[in-house]
Amino acid sequence: MTPSRFIEIFPALSAIPGLVHGFTLRSPGIDVLTDRDEALARLMPFFDEQLALAGVTREVLLTGEQVHGKQVSGLEGSSPCRRHFEATDGIMTNTAGQFLGVYVADCGAVLIADPVRRACAAVHSGRVGTELGIVPTAINRLTQFYGSDPADLIVQIAPCIRPPAYEVDFAATIKRDSVNAGVPAIQVIDCGTCTSSDPSRYYSYRIEKGKTGRHFAFIGWENS
Repeated sequence: MTPSRFIEIFPALSAIPGLVHGFTLRSPGIDVLTDRDEALARLMPFFDEQLALAGVTREVLLTGEQVHGKQVSGLEGSSPCRRHFEATDGIMTNTAGQFLGVYVADCGAVLIADPVRRACAAVHSGRVGTELGIVPTAINRLTQFYGSDPADLIVQIAPCIRPPAYEVDFAATIKRDSVNAGVPAIQVIDCGTCTSSDPSRYYSYRIEKGKTGRHFAFIGWENS
């Protein structure tokens, strides 16, 4: 992976051999003072450029519709390749060379890695998704479909909005729910950063009153 000043990486995930991940930062010079769909359209070339630096192309990338639900979808082995899942806020795979991504601006992007089974998941967990339990749902589905042991998982919580900028600390709830699902507390890592803290680095839906860009969090295993 080629270093980029526009991609934030997390030490706990970087320490896992063969795992590729990142969290894109604010793109300078791109006008995102618009609605979500148009902002994403304007940001797509930037996302593609940053993904390319990480060795990821759109052809091997899965995304979801992100409807603030708890659906977790995924692929394995020789399943027909899909690029986008409807009504889905979490995506998982155990296929090397297949990458997953979620868009966020204040909501939590949660990246989950199983270094034993070489499975992973990317989850969009805002206030509603957290209340619905999407992260423990993802942990359970990794166990059910790929044989993951929760005790092996690394759960990384990316920058998201937090108190006092927001009235609910859903990052704390995600961590608690992950531990309750069997992940050791030391393996649930919250970066601790609030997306409202630095407007030159992060987009914030709340602070920018809905007219803003999105970050893209991605994860996947290199082909061995």
